[in-house]
Amino acid sequence: MVTQYLILFLISMVPLIELRGAIPVSQAFGLPLVTSYIICIIGNMIPVPIIFLFARRFLEWGANKRLIGKICSFFLIKGKRGGEKLQQKAGKGLFVALLLFVGIPLPGTGAWTGTLAASLLDMDFKSTVLAVTLGVLLAGIIMSLASAGVFGAASTLLS
Repeated sequence: MVTQYLILFLISMVPLIELRGAIPVSQAFGLPLVTSYIICIIGNMIPVPIIFLFARRFLEWGANKRLIGKICSFFLIKGKRGGEKLQQKAGKGLFVALLLFVGIPLPGTGAWTGTLAASLLDMDFKSTVLAVTLGVLLAGIIMSLASAGVFGAASTLLS
């Protein structure tokens, strides 16, 4: 059982998969949902401060390097443009926009992407971590309900 929890923890830390993939895995393992939810939240949140503090610096540093310059420049430009569009749409509601961006479990909208976007938008550290944490909690609830079959049961009742 400890090994299975460790697997969940590590899956939750992987970019693009994060807790969105780990929570369904926990149910496939037959683990308790609440315990799995907590472990997945912790695993998903551990990389956030590191991403916020270092990802932008790495991309800016790497933009001038021969082997990684093109990919680093691509992410800087793409992230900046995406962030500017999000900021224009959100206005002063950037915190809520980031929370919803991270919280709605769609491909490419997790804690890793949200934190990098916030960093490129020069959001402050505390607001970023709070918005991403709340978003991860929301995504975890949605994925827990989906994994527990609540959505399937509700659709059957409505049919």
